[in-house]
Amino acid sequence: MAEAPGSGRRALYKAVGSPPWKEAFRQGCLERMRNSRDRLLNRYRQAGGSVPRRAQSSLLVQEVMEEEWSALQSVDSCPEGLSQLEELLDLAVLEEIQQELAEQEWCILSEYEKSLQFDEKCLSVMLAEWEANPLICPVCTKSNLRVSGGVVACPCGLYLSSHSPELTEPKLRACLEDSVNEHSAHCPHTPAFSVTDGTEEKPSLLMSCVACDTWAVIV
Repeated sequence: MAEAPGSGRRALYKAVGSPPWKEAFRQGCLERMRNSRDRLLNRYRQAGGSVPRRAQSSLLVQEVMEEEWSALQSVDSCPEGLSQLEELLDLAVLEEIQQELAEQEWCILSEYEKSLQFDEKCLSVMLAEWEANPLICPVCTKSNLRVSGGVVACPCGLYLSSHSPELTEPKLRACLEDSVNEHSAHCPHTPAFSVTDGTEEKPSLLMSCVACDTWAVIV
């Protein structure tokens, strides 16, 4: 007897929608999305920093689902007839998982945006303190730097015998501000400052950023 129209689709729905397959596919997709955070953030930056609000405009959801589907197909116990993810995208169970992935993607990007806003605020505060107050130590960000005879010192332990005896507080302030502004022009994260050990040369003040993998010697 001929198969009733739509019965094949219902059979696929039953197979995919059964609890073991639904949960295995769902958990696999969610884990894959979490592990793809760097890839997601790269696409976010390439897209100009636009956070998708719905599954239709997501950056990575479709790709994650297809990758997980391919992984499930490689399992020996995968039922026959479930070979094409595209044939099943309109099923309620996959739409539900797709929406859950889109929400997780949005949460990852929202947290990233918040971290950017926090870094921007910290950067603004740091620059404002440098402009309005005696020069704040960029290493400890608490005490004032003292610059005398080319020597830079801070109560936190920072001590630099400058390569330039003509170094003054205004010159050091300008170097710091120029370096931070140059970095912020291409990276939104707040850089960190440290002092090199000076085993081979005089210790130097170093600005670095793990986010963009850059560094610069200040003095």
